[in-house]
Amino acid sequence: MAMFAQAYQWISLKYLLEGLWVTVEVSVISIILSFLIGAVLGLTRYVKIKYLSAIVGFIVDIIRNLPLLLIIFFTYFGLPNVIGIRFNPLWATIIAMTVFESAMLAEIIRSGIVAVDTGQMEAARSNGLTYWQAMYHIILPQAIKKMIPPIVSQFISLVKDTSLATIIVLPELMYHAQVIYGQNTNYMIPMFVALAVLYFIVCYLLSLLSRYLDHRLSESPEEA
Repeated sequence: MAMFAQAYQWISLKYLLEGLWVTVEVSVISIILSFLIGAVLGLTRYVKIKYLSAIVGFIVDIIRNLPLLLIIFFTYFGLPNVIGIRFNPLWATIIAMTVFESAMLAEIIRSGIVAVDTGQMEAARSNGLTYWQAMYHIILPQAIKKMIPPIVSQFISLVKDTSLATIIVLPELMYHAQVIYGQNTNYMIPMFVALAVLYFIVCYLLSLLSRYLDHRLSESPEEA
């Protein structure tokens, strides 16, 4: 217990929380950007625009089958040689994670829309709605209910995957923990425990949000 007490001195906890803030910052920005881009890509794949949908699908499939670590490496080390601009570790991580998660979310969103019975669109069109009116008012509300669990699961994975950015020296939670137990190896177990607790808190909050949204969307208009 003395080892834990020493490891959890305020200066160490403060340093860990600074790393947690970077993890949350990267996660939030990546979640927002990847959701917006993923939604556009997913809709583009679903509506089957000539040539464009096929090209988008091909790119999405390539990205989905690449390791995230490779994308982080390319963004930080390779992209500067292509465009002549070097990103700092924070933005290199955000760009890499946004690219990867956008591809994952595009497939989730496309699959969620496909899962809605095709008769729903036919019924909406027969009642005078245009394709996009039917999509907005009829198809997407039903599809979103199916998308929430896999989307939140993907966001939880995103939060945990920020630890991969330690390889490019992003000062996030995992990196700060490594610095602490690098100075005293006796702190390794306490730091692992602290990491487990902090990652659990963030990911569990996302799980609670998923349950709340699922409950709200499942309510009938009268109950809401």
